[in-house]
Amino acid sequence: MDNIDYRILDLLRLNARSGYGDIGDVVGLSASAVKRRVDRLVADGVIRAFTIQVDPEIDGASTEAYVELFCRGTVAPAELKRILSGIPEVVDAGTVTGSADAIVHMRSRDIPSLELALERVRIAPNVDHTRSAIVLSRLIHRRAE
Repeated sequence: MDNIDYRILDLLRLNARSGYGDIGDVVGLSASAVKRRVDRLVADGVIRAFTIQVDPEIDGASTEAYVELFCRGTVAPAELKRILSGIPEVVDAGTVTGSADAIVHMRSRDIPSLELALERVRIAPNVDHTRSAIVLSRLIHRRAE
């Protein structure tokens, strides 16, 4: 990967529907050269998918929270993944340093449905307790994937 590849990725992150010619105008390549680079990035697994992002408010998931997850004893990340994968309101999760074992990003249609999803997390085996923070307003949102 070189600087041009990184610039192409940045432009595709902003708009995955950008035309090769439009991207080429910005990075200084022809449309066909951009297409070859994008094809190589896909073949190499750098680009995993082209997708859409739907506004969560329109999609019925306007309530969001960040939840710290605290476990009893030592729980393997694979087990946490198994537990959290079964809860559709969980949109992102990762193990973390500090006192919590994991941080979980959840989205739901409203507070009652968020509460139900949180209860499903809390009753999972090995989960001791959670600490939640409901998002009031989103200030910055960048997707790294």
